[in-house]
Amino acid sequence: MTATPELPDFVPASNQGGDPAVYEVENAALDREGTLWAALQEAAPWVGRTLLDLGAGTGFWLPRYADAAEVIAVEPDTRLLDAARARPGDARVRRGSAERIPLAEASVDVVHARFAYFFPHPRWDVRPGLEEVARVLRPDGALVVIDNDTERGEFAELLVRSDAAADQGQDTYARRWWADVGAETREVMSSWTFDTRADLEAVLRLELPADLAEEWLAAHPEATSLTYGYLLHVWRPRG
Repeated sequence: MTATPELPDFVPASNQGGDPAVYEVENAALDREGTLWAALQEAAPWVGRTLLDLGAGTGFWLPRYADAAEVIAVEPDTRLLDAARARPGDARVRRGSAERIPLAEASVDVVHARFAYFFPHPRWDVRPGLEEVARVLRPDGALVVIDNDTERGEFAELLVRSDAAADQGQDTYARRWWADVGAETREVMSSWTFDTRADLEAVLRLELPADLAEEWLAAHPEATSLTYGYLLHVWRPRG
């Protein structure tokens, strides 16, 4: 699938866009320990502040920001906007993208980007999105990018073997890129923990090539969870 003319940086996701119901199951399995959530709160607290969920998808995480003063969701995929608007809470949901955020300058304190847009890679430049985030952040604001760790955890072992994930780039490149723009990278170890074996199977088949998913499932016939590492890239505009 290709970018849309009005939002040229937007390429529809094959997972959430392809099967929102299974992606909902995947979201519910992420970080049940709360390790990632605690790291996010420590990296850039949002209590009493304005938070932007950039690339919010169906808005699964929006209710968890209830202690923010204001929550804004920006999502480019029109198929997902109604679901985001239906979430509990008072989040404002707008259509837009990383390169085209429909907000005023210096209007938000914290930006979260979860598995969206900010995959630094030698073949493309994500700096336009970074510049747009800098435009909407207040002087003491922060961007926190939640990314996959491709070096630690059971999911990382699958991710690096997946052709479908190759365009995300390797951590070594991403870490250097974020360091070069002045970000701090934090490692967080958590898990995918599913209620049922069927849920785990459905999510692996959504996220991985069929042969790789079936190979792992056959080798782990009783599993209902995987260890899952994250990288948090915390960036604050200079000057």
